[in-house]
Amino acid sequence: MASTTLTKTKDGKRYWRIRVSRGKGKGTYTMNWYWPDGMTEKKAKSELNKVVAKFELECAEGNVLTQKEKREKAATEKAELSKIKTLTQYATQVFMPTKELSLAENTRDSYQRFIDTHIIPALGNHLIIDIKPAMIQSFLLAFQKKGYAHATCIKLYNILNGIFTMAFMDETLETNPMARVTRPSMSKEQEYEKEYDDDVDDNDDDIDVDDDEKAYTVDEVRYIIECIKKAPVKWRALIYLTIDTGARRGEIVGLMWKNINLDSGTIIIRHNYQYTKKKGTYFTSSKNTKKRKVDIGEETIKILKEWKQVQSSNCASPYVFSQEDSAEPMFPQSPTRYFKRFGKRFNIKDFHPHKLRHTNASIALLHGADVVSVSKRLGHSDPAVTLKMYSHSNEESKRKAGDIARNAIKGV
Repeated sequence: MASTTLTKTKDGKRYWRIRVSRGKGKGTYTMNWYWPDGMTEKKAKSELNKVVAKFELECAEGNVLTQKEKREKAATEKAELSKIKTLTQYATQVFMPTKELSLAENTRDSYQRFIDTHIIPALGNHLIIDIKPAMIQSFLLAFQKKGYAHATCIKLYNILNGIFTMAFMDETLETNPMARVTRPSMSKEQEYEKEYDDDVDDNDDDIDVDDDEKAYTVDEVRYIIECIKKAPVKWRALIYLTIDTGARRGEIVGLMWKNINLDSGTIIIRHNYQYTKKKGTYFTSSKNTKKRKVDIGEETIKILKEWKQVQSSNCASPYVFSQEDSAEPMFPQSPTRYFKRFGKRFNIKDFHPHKLRHTNASIALLHGADVVSVSKRLGHSDPAVTLKMYSHSNEESKRKAGDIARNAIKGV
């Protein structure tokens, strides 16, 4: 049973000291919960009860340490850190175990692949204290010259920065060599089609692309729509739905029929279906953990109805896009593979599900949609993310900006 004591700090800040007994002769679990400024006593006590209940549960499950145990753990961790010699040891024994607590499974898998495939072969055998800025800079330049996409180079830089910053913060290193390493810049030779190579996390919305061709133009989308008329009905439905909604690849393949209302023309996006080598296929809640309602157009509704009828005659499935002759959902990476083949067949440059997502947002913003609505439709956590991602321009938007200025001067 927990006990609480209301007390104050030297500057008058009120807080409750919460104690949970471990039994006779054993230390107690303790924590402090500060009375929020402006909160009434009744409300504060109500919140306190919730905090106490949660703390008791954590104690019972063994997730809380006493002060003595915390000191012992810190001492053990410090001793273990002192044994770390090479970059490989630090990256695998300290960095990745720590990042696993905060990263999504797909992102964690991507980090691990970068470390195993690129970082360890190049720098892994070096003592971490001996790795100098020049060595890292040379490694990044060599990596960039191999022709990897700019986003891939930036991701490698960010992971290296994370490793060495952590080593500096936990005092494994006295200085951070990354402070003197220049972030990779876009080279003229780097082309957009490499933006989605196997090293890039396909579910990552924060891909850093400095390119005027991040999205298709309206005319290019019209050409794509003409081309998909020649595709099987399942793929027509998937491509059209992606164009229409701007949803993520994992959200599309994880979509269930019960979340589609073909009468009202709306879908509810709840899940993201993903794959990593370590975990296999798995469902997560949609990115940013919020479900969202997205409207769909008449043509999309028509194609979905056609596909539903075909699918039900072959193999009934709760999933909109199922595997061939199976009720299981489509493999998460299947759309990317199909898009690649389809793009080559019809000479569609960089045809990829993620580019259609960018296209949906870009065209909407270009033609007057407000950024808040576009942000909510895409499932971004903040409109600022939308602005950052789609602040690029293409030839169409440049022309429109010119027309606006000219018309204003003319008084039109």
